[in-house]
Amino acid sequence: MTERLTGHTLLISLIATPIRHSMSPTMHNEAFAKLGLDYAYLAFEVDNSTLKPAVDGIRALGIRGSNVSMPNKQAIIPYLDEISPEAKLIGAVNTVTNKDGKGHLVGYNTDGIGAIKALEDEGVTVKDQSITLTGAGGAATAIAIQAAFDGAKELYIFNINDDVFENAKETAKKINDNTNCRATVTDLADQAAFKSAIQKSSIYIDATSVGMKPLQEQSLINDPEMIRSDLVVFDVVYAPRETKLLRFAKEHGAKKVINGLGMMLYQGAAAFQLFTDEEMPVTYIKELLFDE
Repeated sequence: MTERLTGHTLLISLIATPIRHSMSPTMHNEAFAKLGLDYAYLAFEVDNSTLKPAVDGIRALGIRGSNVSMPNKQAIIPYLDEISPEAKLIGAVNTVTNKDGKGHLVGYNTDGIGAIKALEDEGVTVKDQSITLTGAGGAATAIAIQAAFDGAKELYIFNINDDVFENAKETAKKINDNTNCRATVTDLADQAAFKSAIQKSSIYIDATSVGMKPLQEQSLINDPEMIRSDLVVFDVVYAPRETKLLRFAKEHGAKKVINGLGMMLYQGAAAFQLFTDEEMPVTYIKELLFDE
């Protein structure tokens, strides 16, 4: 990559923590190189305490865009000049553009699109399906709303009763008010309800950080009776590629288990187009980075 860096190279950033595990820099830089685009993509460890100066830096340095991940997806919104309709509905941003480097920052959310496309790649449709979803943060919210708009019949949302639990309730209200999908929210402490919801679902999506360092030895499902051969198990974590949840699901008969690589690829492809006005060479990137 260094051979192609010039005085005209435009920078794209990724701001999150932890972030050194991310494959996004490799994915985007390989795509830039493949298309001959004079861009570079770098990751920066940024949390809520350093988020505002980081956003100020994007403006001051003319950085042309940034991806945003945990824990900044919701916290970044007050620092932006504009957010897209889907990001406003979701209440979270994972992509920011700085058009022409002039300092006008616009937030978007491509997480939901990426997740649904990743499922479709595996032959899974959400239309008319009942889905259990754990999580209430930015990614979980995006997936829930996208699934509802794409025709999911029921969404059973579970989260621990923490500082984002109210966000889950707001998400369910948005879904119930704006789509034909029926969404409910339940405290994950109610394990009987959690088990019942999964029994009624054809797809289970874990959109939490459980399974990723430092929680790589944890899983929200530990009861073999909750796993069926026809239950699709989708974990948005991609590092490690096989989380404890996915390993447990396979060991107990689930035929289709999906990690977060596809979601990362397709949300990244949507962001790439927002940054560059070019289509990411998805087939090339998929073969280069993800095919085992």
